[in-house]
Amino acid sequence: MNKLSRFKSVYWLISFISLAVVAAVIVFLELPKSDHIPGFVYELPKLNAVLSASCSCLLLVSVYLIRKKKVSLHKKLNFSAFLLSCLFLISYLTFHSYGIEVRFPADNPLRPYYLFILGSHILLAPVVLPLVLLSFYFGLTKQIKKHKAIGRWAMPIWLYVTITGVVVYLMISPYYQF
Repeated sequence: MNKLSRFKSVYWLISFISLAVVAAVIVFLELPKSDHIPGFVYELPKLNAVLSASCSCLLLVSVYLIRKKKVSLHKKLNFSAFLLSCLFLISYLTFHSYGIEVRFPADNPLRPYYLFILGSHILLAPVVLPLVLLSFYFGLTKQIKKHKAIGRWAMPIWLYVTITGVVVYLMISPYYQF
């Protein structure tokens, strides 16, 4: 298999994975409220915030390390951040599989800010996954110029999504009714 056909295969795989994740999130968000919700489910939003905050920290240290030419540690931290993001997704889908819904109060003066942060977070979250996967592919296949080019977009978007995830949690958490 030549380099171009291998990239096309990887591109289609990344596209499939990214679309499957978006579809799963949409399906899970539309599930009806469950009659029985296990106690641990109510702790998942807090866990999600911790996972996102931890991911943010790993990404910041990863950027610092690559600037210091510590490629091996950079790679390990990015894989760790990706693992945390995967755990976040599992926890997020689990929470929403029970149909729990929380709304920011309409009369709260911070609502426009909350909606802006949430909206930008929601729009960028599905964008970052294919960018991260492409960046990983280029990094692992030693296509460093392409890795850097994608990474210049992937890293700040990924960092923004993880940070805004924590901010959204901090803003909405007082309104949880459980």
